[in-house]
Amino acid sequence: MIRPGLSRRLSKEIAGEVLFDRFSRGRYATDASIYQIMPAGVVVARTTDDVAAALDAAREEGLPLTMRGGGTSQCGQTVNSGLVVDTSKYLNRLLELDVEGRRAVVEPGIVLDDLNRLLKPHGLWFPVDVSTASRATIGGMAGNNSCGSRSLRYGTMRDNVIAIDAILADGIRGRFARLDQDAPDEPPRDLVAAMLALGRREAAEIEARFPKVQRRVGGYNLDALMPAAEPINLAHLLVGSEGTLGISTAIEIALSPLPKTTKLLGACHFPTFRAAMDAAQHIVALKPTSVELVDSTMIALARRIDMFVPTLEAFVEGDPAALLLVEFADEADENERSIEALRDVMSGLGYGFGKGGEQEGGVVAVKDAKLQAAIADLRASGLNIMMSMKEAGKPVSFVEDCAVPLEHLADYTDRLTAIFERHGTRGTWYAHASEGCLHVRPVLNVKLDKDVATMRAIAEEAFAMVREYKGSHSGEHGDGIVRSEFHEQMFGARIVRAFEEVKAIFDPSGLLNSGKIVHPPKMDDRSLMRYPPGYAVEDITTAFDWSAWPGAAGGLQGAVEMCNNNGACRKMAGAVMCPSYRVTRNENDVTRGRANTLRLALSGQLGPDALASDDMAETLKLCVSCKACRRECPTGVDMAKMKAEVLYQRGKAKGFSLKDRLIAELPRYAPVAARLTGLLALRDRIPGFAALSERLFGFSRRRTLPIFRRDWFRDGEGDRGEPLSRAGERGVVLFADTFGRWFDPETLRAAVKVLEAGGYSVATASLGRGERPLCCGRTYLAAGLADRAREEARRTIAALLPHVRAGRTIVGLEPSCILTLRDEFLALVPGEDAESVAAGAMLFEEFLVRENRAGRLSLPLGLLDRKAYLHGHCHQKAFGAMSAVEGALRLIPNLDLEVIESSCCGMAGAFGYDAETIDVSLAMGELSLLPAVRSASEDAIIVANGTSCRHQIADGAGRKAVHVAEVLAGALDRPLVAA
Repeated sequence: MIRPGLSRRLSKEIAGEVLFDRFSRGRYATDASIYQIMPAGVVVARTTDDVAAALDAAREEGLPLTMRGGGTSQCGQTVNSGLVVDTSKYLNRLLELDVEGRRAVVEPGIVLDDLNRLLKPHGLWFPVDVSTASRATIGGMAGNNSCGSRSLRYGTMRDNVIAIDAILADGIRGRFARLDQDAPDEPPRDLVAAMLALGRREAAEIEARFPKVQRRVGGYNLDALMPAAEPINLAHLLVGSEGTLGISTAIEIALSPLPKTTKLLGACHFPTFRAAMDAAQHIVALKPTSVELVDSTMIALARRIDMFVPTLEAFVEGDPAALLLVEFADEADENERSIEALRDVMSGLGYGFGKGGEQEGGVVAVKDAKLQAAIADLRASGLNIMMSMKEAGKPVSFVEDCAVPLEHLADYTDRLTAIFERHGTRGTWYAHASEGCLHVRPVLNVKLDKDVATMRAIAEEAFAMVREYKGSHSGEHGDGIVRSEFHEQMFGARIVRAFEEVKAIFDPSGLLNSGKIVHPPKMDDRSLMRYPPGYAVEDITTAFDWSAWPGAAGGLQGAVEMCNNNGACRKMAGAVMCPSYRVTRNENDVTRGRANTLRLALSGQLGPDALASDDMAETLKLCVSCKACRRECPTGVDMAKMKAEVLYQRGKAKGFSLKDRLIAELPRYAPVAARLTGLLALRDRIPGFAALSERLFGFSRRRTLPIFRRDWFRDGEGDRGEPLSRAGERGVVLFADTFGRWFDPETLRAAVKVLEAGGYSVATASLGRGERPLCCGRTYLAAGLADRAREEARRTIAALLPHVRAGRTIVGLEPSCILTLRDEFLALVPGEDAESVAAGAMLFEEFLVRENRAGRLSLPLGLLDRKAYLHGHCHQKAFGAMSAVEGALRLIPNLDLEVIESSCCGMAGAFGYDAETIDVSLAMGELSLLPAVRSASEDAIIVANGTSCRHQIADGAGRKAVHVAEVLAGALDRPLVAA
């Protein structure tokens, strides 16, 4: 029983955050494993004193304490029933950097990619390059003894950790390092003496029992205590201990020079999986930096994911059963020789392109750095790609990273595949062929008792086989709940008793991360799993069609459960996902946290009516519906659509606010508002009116509202030139979006000008004279009025379908609107009509690029000797449309184009005007977009296709941004040759 005063005590003693509400605890109940344990409370530590205070409280309360970084552990290491302490938000600093000595001291919560960004200007990096580098923390990596794809050259965490400052279970602090180093805060002498004595006593047993493979991270590193020529380093005992022996507060690490930029990648193609496994031992002899496997199942799955298709097309020849990605990172000449040697190895093994059958294969050399990076991203996303299967069964991690000597790799994989088949399942293989540590996940439905029993049976057979080959049952991802109970089978009883002795000396009361490595629960205890006995989801009626996924609520259950908690949404740089998390760094505000909350709410684990609760609304409040997760989450979690669904469910239960209706109904009242624009403009002209609107409607006084234009865009403005009925393929239907029509009509007029200059007849899409203008329903979706959005979708489909059937292209300017036709329409009004409209709708720039490639576009564009900076709308990025807007701008001679590397601008429609979210809105803009715009020269052109983006740039940077159509229209008026 938790003492009620614990939360109050911690709130008084801790500078960070103390989270004891059910929703917050639920978000920390899972990691990237199959397990779920509801913690008593969560502490987001701001200082090491916070960690110490949480430890003291847990000790006095009799609660276990578990440290957590990125929460990406795959074996259940970071879940427990006591206090969970999150270090990732605040304890993430680079404390000390010795460039000459190639060493650094970091706090445990610093993320690997963030650290390497700080080290890069100094020509250094931390080389334990795990696939989760964008969110894995150094503390977590030390706790797991992480390895990375290049461990063949750089070793594991243990090989790269110099020292660890730690707090022990009794609160004593010490520095664990080499014993020949003087440290001001040495561990207690009796502890050191006991460890050295244990190492001497058990040396022979350790030598006999510990696997002789590099990828061995199971149990405690007792071999670090054995007498050796090198001084014993006690930090290496803490590495891999999964936070069960001490709490790291600072970690000293060894750095390496940045790898040569002249890397070469050889993609070895094989006709059978066994052929690739057998070849690995021969390829490793060439001393590559890494050899990574991608099998045919992963290739097939990746081909379904838009972001990976161009990469696969660029380097995969035919339909191989397996690929080995072999990297060389030496001087350019040496790399070329190595690739030739690789070709010789493949040829010597009998493989060649065009040979066919069991000799079909060969090497595709990849020299382009961008393509190499894209391939590395695909390979690193292997886990999530596997998890993108939509059926009820999912690849489950429990024998994932067993490691065997390379000479046994082919036989081991054959035999393990046979075990899977005998149990009625299959597995997908990927990862580190160079180390004999292949990742494999059998497909199981762990909601079913029979599949959980199958999981255990497979584990027992697999681990017995690994022991036979003298391999390691835990080769990379640690022990946690999954593997700890098998230590006695793998190491023998005497070694396990030694593990227990170490734990008892360090932590006699079992306070630190209990149940891991020693005294574990059963790995198949369903009460500890994400889907415990009795797990069920209420079968609600949904607004959207979720039938592509399995489960209750029309498939919404399956869509939400696609989140595997691997945490790709936690990255802080690159692409878009997840912009609100990049500002707040709260688990509440990341796609993973929202998906977990939805799953728990749908399954009744957060209490009755949780889906429509204020806590759920708070969970989703900072989701800007950027749709980046739709593309960038390899399992395809579309939180924007899920948010719209939840807002709809909440609205049904509690009604919609006046603010919601003002946002939603904008397309309906816009014609009246445009005629009263002078009156409405008084809100931002008369002192006090903006403050009044904030109190009444919730629109921030710090924003001026968009101005309805008296010169709004009329449908007839696009109806010029030859009638569409006679225009054939030169006929284009312009979809005039609500925002462009009433706020930025110059963008639509510019588009008409450009299209007509290109020889196209343009007509504006409408239902006919006297009918209300068409709308995509975006504003209704943003407010949760999905039924009204469906009405708009039906009106729009009815108007556009005849044009699409006549072979005409629907062209639109506002990304969030035209892409709604290609996305939400399919879920609101599923069927052939919606699919036809979706297939016939294009962004303005997509249409121009398509026509140019087909040789049908001839625009008389003049020289434009200007610099242009392009900010991409989130939905353009989410739908892979950024290359099109770049391509359209590059039609202009002499235009110097630079793409701003930015996430969401932060405006996101009404989000940026809301008094409750304006601070986060502005902070999103300040991450990269607004500073880049401010630094642009005064005569530079700022291009942003999104209405919201342009308004954010105007408000936050004082610069006018324009649509690509306006840039092209301006270039039409310029001379064709230099003056």
